[in-house]
Amino acid sequence: MDSIIFDVDGTIWDSARSVADSWNKAIKENSDLNLTLEPGSLSRLFGKTMTEIADALFPSLTTAGRMELLKVCFETENRYLEDHPGRLYEGVAETMRELSKRYPLYIVSNCQCGYIEVMLRTTGLEPYIRDHLCFGETQVCKGETLRMLIERNALKDPVYVGDTQGDADSCRHAGIPFIFAEYGFGDVPGAKIRIQKFSDLKDIAL
Repeated sequence: MDSIIFDVDGTIWDSARSVADSWNKAIKENSDLNLTLEPGSLSRLFGKTMTEIADALFPSLTTAGRMELLKVCFETENRYLEDHPGRLYEGVAETMRELSKRYPLYIVSNCQCGYIEVMLRTTGLEPYIRDHLCFGETQVCKGETLRMLIERNALKDPVYVGDTQGDADSCRHAGIPFIFAEYGFGDVPGAKIRIQKFSDLKDIAL
């Protein structure tokens, strides 16, 4: 292992409450939809691509209408998170600080542009992350986004830490090991390497 790549939602922090609040505001102000999102139902969509989220939430709209409303939701979300950030999972800051002394750390997420930057800025994790890449930048599946980050940083033996089956599938696509964060939003029955809390990474990596 020469580096660690992290997912965001369900792995580093939980922003479901703030995301739901900001999206409900955006939907109310920019559409006629009678829709109120709850954090629990929304968190089950975390990790999916923007297109998949739009299709799931706004099926009554045209494809163009779905993507336009989702764009507004993301813009509202990024602004809202500046003052209403998500909650870091226990031990994240301390563990990242220790891991960063030995390994370069990275982030790959299926989120929109700006989301990772807001998370890093509001949590104080910026000093520990060397590079990051998201679906908003690449417009390709997470497995391909992982490959792009690995290639541009010349990583030889990275691992990925995530919390969903989609993360596990993406690692298989990219050909890298997967570490399952059991405390997150998803379930990965076939995961061979697991952590029950973020600080457990120290037992694996240090």
